[in-house]
Amino acid sequence: MKDSFSSNILVMAAPRNIINDGGRQQQQRDEENLLLNEDSPTSKKPIGAKLEGKFPLSRWELAAAISVFLVFSIGLISIYLTMPPAQYVNIKLPRSISDLRILKDHLGAYANEYKAQFILGYCSTYIFMQTFMIPGTIFMSLLAGALFGVLRGLLLVVLNATAGASSCYFLSKLIGRPLVNWLWPEKLRFFQAEIAKRKDKLLNYMLFLRITPTLPNTFINVASPIVDIPFHVFFLATLVGLLPASFITVRAGLVLGDLKSVRDLYDFKTLGVLFLIGFVSIAPTILKRKRTYE
Repeated sequence: MKDSFSSNILVMAAPRNIINDGGRQQQQRDEENLLLNEDSPTSKKPIGAKLEGKFPLSRWELAAAISVFLVFSIGLISIYLTMPPAQYVNIKLPRSISDLRILKDHLGAYANEYKAQFILGYCSTYIFMQTFMIPGTIFMSLLAGALFGVLRGLLLVVLNATAGASSCYFLSKLIGRPLVNWLWPEKLRFFQAEIAKRKDKLLNYMLFLRITPTLPNTFINVASPIVDIPFHVFFLATLVGLLPASFITVRAGLVLGDLKSVRDLYDFKTLGVLFLIGFVSIAPTILKRKRTYE
């Protein structure tokens, strides 16, 4: 009787053990497959997840970026080769106010003697730097003021900055999305949310951003096509919005001897004026919201 009862228990328990063992084996297989597929290109990953340590551009995007850079570089080199001879040893991109003073001394006579060629070289260099986010355009703006005066210098700076920003806009439209998601994910989400809230008065908001140092101009240039800012809005806001800050910088180029560093350009008084102009640009949006709530 005991043997029969024991055998029945074993017979009844066997399927449970088989089921449990099978379940554990299946779970183990699932975990192994999950680990294997975790780095697979076809595996689904959360949108907006930042890939630490991985370059964001694909091979085709990287090839496109290098091709555009080479085309611009060849054009820039060609322009410099056709310019009249000069002491190129003394000509380099300035990285400080002292470098800028030396450059201004070397270029003063050259710019007066070969004005058209110099302006062509200056413009191509400025647009190249703006397109590929190369730091130092503020020194180029100071140089324009030092060599050409306020009015002509301001015209040169605003037109070149707008052209370079527009070129950067279209380059970012081609390859910018993965790069911006990699470099500035939080800032991009903030910018996208702000743009979505201001669709009706987008030009006013873009003017405010251009006039005030709320967001870096480099980030605005690269991120604007990604958050679907129309080019005509981007272009007009850049052309008009850069006028106040460019005027301050170009005018400071007349007194390079009094400048110790770039920080001297934007003291609290200057920043206050810029923010005041910026708030004037978004005043219509604020008034419209107030009337809507009333």
